[in-house]
Amino acid sequence: MQDRNEIGLAIVGCGTIGRIRAVLARAYPGVGWIGLCDLKSDIGECLAKDIRADFFTNDFRELLQRPEVTSTIVATDENFHFDPTMLAIDMGHSLFIEKPLATDARQSAQILSAIESAGLDAVVGYTQRFRRRFLAVKERIVTGQIGDVHTVVTRAFMNRMVPIATIRRTQDRATLTPMVVSGTHSLDMSLWLMEGKTPVSVYAQSTDKVLGEWGTRDSTLGVFTMDDGTIFSMNISWALPEVWPGAVYGIEIGIVGSQGVIDIEDTHRDLVMATNVAQGAGYAPEGYKAPDRHVDFLTSYPPGDLHGGQIWGPMREETNAWYQRLFTGQDTPHATAAEGHRNLLLTMAMDMSAKRGEAVPLPPDPSELMDELT
Repeated sequence: MQDRNEIGLAIVGCGTIGRIRAVLARAYPGVGWIGLCDLKSDIGECLAKDIRADFFTNDFRELLQRPEVTSTIVATDENFHFDPTMLAIDMGHSLFIEKPLATDARQSAQILSAIESAGLDAVVGYTQRFRRRFLAVKERIVTGQIGDVHTVVTRAFMNRMVPIATIRRTQDRATLTPMVVSGTHSLDMSLWLMEGKTPVSVYAQSTDKVLGEWGTRDSTLGVFTMDDGTIFSMNISWALPEVWPGAVYGIEIGIVGSQGVIDIEDTHRDLVMATNVAQGAGYAPEGYKAPDRHVDFLTSYPPGDLHGGQIWGPMREETNAWYQRLFTGQDTPHATAAEGHRNLLLTMAMDMSAKRGEAVPLPPDPSELMDELT
């Protein structure tokens, strides 16, 4: 029988995602203690009341140094992962870090090195790995059902609500690009399905006709060459109009192998609602007011869907699987810290290639990336 290790959980960041994971933590029987931290007292105290948290503070140091804490979720804005993550590592906690590890490639490398040196269990939030369709595809590939994969084509379309809502919160925008913030999900999925193949070069191009005023790009298109000759195209545009029916994004992936093909249509156009009742934003952090939308691709919000006041779908599966991983030691499909760091370097390499107008050899040096991109 597997050992049971009661979880003392710290959650740093009580926004949309931190709230989802906290609510699920309160319902998980293996979580014995929950502490919360957020710079905004109103948001944090509201969540603390809703889930009957054991502790709340505005200072992540005060939370992470509590003796009850054994595991930490870092769910702050993208630019503020480094300090709480490094302290959690120093405290020896198991970690769940929302992607990316950091928006500075040098800090990401430092985080990974610290995790590996400490021998800690750390995962990164790539929620789509927990959707049934992608797990089914992964199983077919690893069992050789389409032979050796040699060509992969990935395309992501996103509503511009995400970049506007994300970027408006900070002036530090140089690395908040479509690939680094959002394309990383479809990149991670594609590389997970191509497990064992290593990218050796990438050539990419970008455009910024719409979102340039916000300090980011509209679209990035790139082609990777893998170490065995496999080619992989990765394309994303997060500049679609705010009234686009997709609540967040849709993905299409084509995977061609020596014995077959898998074609994934994940645009959510199979479930459409049109209504006179105005629909809000699929992704609506504090302070962001999206225009009214009257057509929706249902199920296109990546974390899942609400029913009865609860979230159902991949983020529930991902979160509860992590609690089970901690409580029982069960293996799970979570992205590792090493994979999270790899994904950051590759997305930034695409931005570097687009800036240079030439192919970039992989893996890139983190310091070179930051010197050039910032």
